Amino acid sequence: MSDVIQDIAAVIRANSSFLITSHESPDGDAVGSTLALASFLRKNGKEVCVHLRDQVPDLYAFLPGVDTVVRHIPDRDFDVAFVLDIGEFSRAGKEFCSFKRIGIMVNLDHHLGCDNFGHHNLIDPGAAATGVLVHRVISAHGGPMDRETALCLYVSVITDTGSFRYSNANPEAFAIAGEMIGYGINAWDVAEQLYENQPRKRLELLSRCLPTLEVISNGQAASVSVTLDMYAVTATDAELTDGFINYPRSIRGVEVAIFFRQLDERRYKVGFRSKGKVNVAGFAAGMGGGGHHNAAGCTVDGTLDEVKAKIYAIVESALC
Repeated sequence: MSDVIQDIAAVIRANSSFLITSHESPDGDAVGSTLALASFLRKNGKEVCVHLRDQVPDLYAFLPGVDTVVRHIPDRDFDVAFVLDIGEFSRAGKEFCSFKRIGIMVNLDHHLGCDNFGHHNLIDPGAAATGVLVHRVISAHGGPMDRETALCLYVSVITDTGSFRYSNANPEAFAIAGEMIGYGINAWDVAEQLYENQPRKRLELLSRCLPTLEVISNGQAASVSVTLDMYAVTATDAELTDGFINYPRSIRGVEVAIFFRQLDERRYKVGFRSKGKVNVAGFAAGMGGGGHHNAAGCTVDGTLDEVKAKIYAIVESALC
């Protein structure tokens, strides 16, 4: 793996123009890792374009460089494309997947089963976040690191470890966070931005989500749901549902949490979270999705009752 990291550092040194992307519905790791890499590359005199298919959630609007993210890729050539935290290539969106004006593709990921679609593939399921892989590349390159880059890396790591509450919070994750604090990051300021700065409408949506709580499998699994009707009544959208799955996950005795989020009349995004005993990536893969041991997702067609029946049967079978 160290050879791959050195090869990627050499690619950075040898090239001038870079396109960076991540997955649809970007989370803290996707946003933090892409902006950290972009910041680092710009500090090294590189020309950088950050593309995300979906809008950056307002939660991360405080991060430096967020105003440079574009929804559409410029029609031009790029020496290198970095694809971060993707899980599977299609999650970058149709526009990126069909874009051909790229010389070298570099894939940085920590999802189980991620394909080696890049010319260089740095894939480590043991990494706490894709931001950790970005940090390894920056370290191999030799810097420079500054406060803006450090802030983005810090957010990447703390969001994907649940502020170090999840089982992926390993020594490397703690070490990187500590190093970033050394660049002047104020941990309280970041925590306030992420956890004590939510819009009122998020709580209005949450107040409609929580009554959907269902506990199954003798208390070992629980779910909540959000429907299009809830969005309509509260004038909200999916962006504000980040973290809703942690409510059923927090119930004593629950090993697997499930979040059903309606996409259209007969389609639901299903998210899974595990406390560690159950590999939910297996659930997701069986339904055409993917993810990590403790966090995964898939898309399932049908009514809400039909989707629940399919998912509950799979989860209950694993928990028997």
